[in-house]
Amino acid sequence: MEDLKIKGGYVYDPLNGVDGDAMDVLISGGKVVEKVGRDAKVIDAKGKLVMAGGVDLHSHIAGSKINIGRLMRPEDHRKDVVPRTRVTRAGVGYSCPSTFVAGYRYAQMGYTAVMEAAMPPLGARHVHEELNDTPIIDKSAFTLFGNNHFTLKYVKEGDLEKLKAFISWLLRATRGYAVKIVNPGGVENWKWGKNVGGLDDLVYNYEVSPRQIVTMLAQANEELGLPHTIHLHCNNLGVPGNYETTIDTMEAVKGIRPADGRKATVHVVHCQFNSLDGDNWMNVKSGASKVAKYVNANEHVTLDLGQAIFTDTTTMTGDGPWQFRLWNITGNKWVNSDVEMEAGAGVVPYTFKKDNPANAIQWGIGLELALLIEDPWRVYMTTDHPNGGPFTFYPTVISWLMSRQARTDLMREMNKSVLRRTTLPNIYREYTFGEIATVTRAATAKALGLKDKGHLGIGADGDVSVYHLDPTAWRPSMYRDLEKSLARAAYTVKGGEIVVKDGVVTATPLGSTFWVDSKIPEKLEAEVMKEIEADFDKYYTVGFRNYPVEDAYLPTGVRMETKGRWAR
Repeated sequence: MEDLKIKGGYVYDPLNGVDGDAMDVLISGGKVVEKVGRDAKVIDAKGKLVMAGGVDLHSHIAGSKINIGRLMRPEDHRKDVVPRTRVTRAGVGYSCPSTFVAGYRYAQMGYTAVMEAAMPPLGARHVHEELNDTPIIDKSAFTLFGNNHFTLKYVKEGDLEKLKAFISWLLRATRGYAVKIVNPGGVENWKWGKNVGGLDDLVYNYEVSPRQIVTMLAQANEELGLPHTIHLHCNNLGVPGNYETTIDTMEAVKGIRPADGRKATVHVVHCQFNSLDGDNWMNVKSGASKVAKYVNANEHVTLDLGQAIFTDTTTMTGDGPWQFRLWNITGNKWVNSDVEMEAGAGVVPYTFKKDNPANAIQWGIGLELALLIEDPWRVYMTTDHPNGGPFTFYPTVISWLMSRQARTDLMREMNKSVLRRTTLPNIYREYTFGEIATVTRAATAKALGLKDKGHLGIGADGDVSVYHLDPTAWRPSMYRDLEKSLARAAYTVKGGEIVVKDGVVTATPLGSTFWVDSKIPEKLEAEVMKEIEADFDKYYTVGFRNYPVEDAYLPTGVRMETKGRWAR
């Protein structure tokens, strides 16, 4: 691979304190370096915006849920057919893009790493097969734990060491990266047609509460020293008044000692859907200011937006009870999926509409969270693709964050509930380019523990995005130019290779898949494996020895080892 010099661009690299300096970025051997040879290929970035490759820490691009969405929505495909080119494969796009198209479109926006946020253990092989089919971008998958039989068993027994051993084994068995929790306890109850309404409700058959599940998983996660905190989808998603549950959940893990090198002990996902105030959908209003106030006062919390987009999309989540509720609200198509002993899911098409008062408030909530939380290192830009809307709308979301005029122009077109029931009309803050680089790159990589991602310091991965935009000349009134530029990168560089030029994919290398190998003390491992194998024989339709994912499913796997703190 030839050396590369990205010359003279305006560089935004918050992790290294670079804020719009005109400078060169040098890459050799796939890494950022101090010097390159005289024969290095040169990209003239003078007058252009330069950042590290984007890092999306929460998206749904592989596995059973997205495939259900693909199967049930031919109309989604028909409106966005992607033809084959000399370099790329044909496919379909919009809210449920095919694997290859997902990789292409992330790269076209300058993104080089994306995390699949919910992997059912039994479906892990399928997830990794699809990640292998997703070109260019690096990726990982977060393993579902919050309603797993063994999680609930060890929480009931109050045995933290066995829970840690189980987490370590399951991450290794699924080649997963992080502990994902969805509606803890509620999905288990959904197997019996029920749900949970709060942190202290009963989870049937196990006599535990969501509070116990969350706090023990969070403590286990931090004692294991996993690279990312628990990745938490709170209870009561989509229920008016649920901001109280969200704050209570954040408070529940407040006293847990974080792993070395970080302050956070929980990441709350797509918080827009969990920041509703009011008693019902008739009087629903924003609770974002209350959530933001809590986050500003407590450094153990990070969150992402789940920003709503006014478009037709496909909602999909491991929270089966919520999807059933959404089906009752909309009458749209609905699929419920159950994963034996482990998880569940639901899929319902949905259209966010400007004239819908609830949708207008939801749109406002996501932006309120981003603008009211003071520290951009703790609030990250997502749409919870495809739940709030397709990830291809990221440039639009950035325009809303950077331009009050863009927000105001859109508010003039929508239901006036956004003016009366959110604080957004009174917020004048506009993100800087440095803050955008933070919430889309630097902070997400840091939260994930990916030390070579999200920045352009010496030794970082040679992942760079260059845009046809002069940040010194840009003004908030030019938000449409911003949106257009960010949608089609002038260059996307992956590991030192140019993969996109002027918005066109020019190369399709296979990115890496990160997974965590957390070591277990031998004696404890033998004890826990014996218990797990016995329960497999009793309850599972899959044999214990056929369960773990083999290395062949990760041809470009990157193993990240942790040792953690163990009492025995």
